[in-house]
Amino acid sequence: MAAKPLEDVDPEQLYQLSAEIRRLADRLAEGADSAVQAAPAADGAAPITAAWVRGVIRNRRLRDKYLGAALFADPVWDMLLDLYAARLEGRPVSVSSLCIAAAVPPTTALRWITILEQRGILLRAADARDGRRILVELGPGAAEKMEQMLSAARAVSEVVL
Repeated sequence: MAAKPLEDVDPEQLYQLSAEIRRLADRLAEGADSAVQAAPAADGAAPITAAWVRGVIRNRRLRDKYLGAALFADPVWDMLLDLYAARLEGRPVSVSSLCIAAAVPPTTALRWITILEQRGILLRAADARDGRRILVELGPGAAEKMEQMLSAARAVSEVVL
């Protein structure tokens, strides 16, 4: 397959590809191979695992692919799903990685991160290993609410879009 001339490359596709590469690099650097945990499920249902949450995220990207991302932009939900999956995986999430997970321009993602932090839904802290990075995690009670919501959603449907 021949490469496209530079003037034929869609800047948005290039941005998305670049963002995904950075996200993968972050995951490798942050030890994505750490032990995977599962949230206990209510009523004997299958537990909510990081793999299942990542599947939810992949389903959301399929919507974008086939119907257009502009119709379904929901950066807060994308960030919360990413943070919850990372929590189950036991890995830290950097602000830059979370901006990529939001699937919106970085300025929009940063604005939402600030709002979520102000509401106590997420917490920011300096990375003890790399002072240049800021790590983000779900705040007190937010992980439990995500677990409850995802368990309830899974009980209703095997796939959450």
